[in-house]
Amino acid sequence: MEPKDTIPDGSAEPPVQVEAQVQAVEPPAPAPMVAPVIEPVAGPAAAPVAESDVPATPVKPRPRGRTALLIAAAAVLGIAGGTAVGYGVQADRAPTPLPALSQPNLAYPAKALPADKVPDPLPVSQDRQRKTEGDLRELLVSKPSGARNARFPFPTKGWMSLDAYAREFESEDYMFETLAEADVRRIAAANWAQGQYRDVAIRLVQFRSGAELGASDHANDQLDYMPYAKDGAGNEGDPIKGSGNGRYFLYKAVNKPGYLPVYQARAIAQRGDVMFDISIFDTVPISKKDIRTLAERQLERL
Repeated sequence: MEPKDTIPDGSAEPPVQVEAQVQAVEPPAPAPMVAPVIEPVAGPAAAPVAESDVPATPVKPRPRGRTALLIAAAAVLGIAGGTAVGYGVQADRAPTPLPALSQPNLAYPAKALPADKVPDPLPVSQDRQRKTEGDLRELLVSKPSGARNARFPFPTKGWMSLDAYAREFESEDYMFETLAEADVRRIAAANWAQGQYRDVAIRLVQFRSGAELGASDHANDQLDYMPYAKDGAGNEGDPIKGSGNGRYFLYKAVNKPGYLPVYQARAIAQRGDVMFDISIFDTVPISKKDIRTLAERQLERL
């Protein structure tokens, strides 16, 4: 034994034998087999089927027109039957005697009044129609002393036809139709010349009595456009004394190179069934007094 291989005092400890303790780990038990679950895929919901969408059992269509034909036939038979019955009832009745067509004592008064008791006719102031029922030409203002026959065509014996009167307006076709529909009765006219270049024209237009107010409408139609400068005098004019709607106007002078100026005055009024239209033309200014005096004189004669 080697010197260094001495055994120490005391009992010797046996060598410790280290054993590797291996803990046996049991492997986990295998999971049981589960059948795969297939989830349905969400899709559009199916629409409910209505009962009306379900095809019904085909029904045989009802023939048309039969009901209407029956109703029409019943109506015709009812009318025919009613007519026959009514005719039979009337035929069986005794005829009703009619009064005689000519009967005495229908005139009023029963006896004519004595000559001394017959009332006098209304004066002209109360019955202006007495004036206009006669010769309308006699109501024209008389030609002043010193006046001459007009240079433009003079109406035939004081009368003027409707077409000749309509031609004095720009819209002669419209004027002719309008006056004809208004039931023009007759037109009296007068023309004369005074001084060097003055011409005067007077028209009396009479209408028949009826539903239309021909004279008043014609006068108002002419007065309506007079305040305008395009077709009228360009001013409101002045009233004619004694007339309800009459007025007289002075126009502005018309000047054209190489010609004398033209002055014009016009008066329009209506009384009863007669409308009068007076125009004065001259190459010098026309005073209001001239046209006013002539219009007042003409109005007094109606």
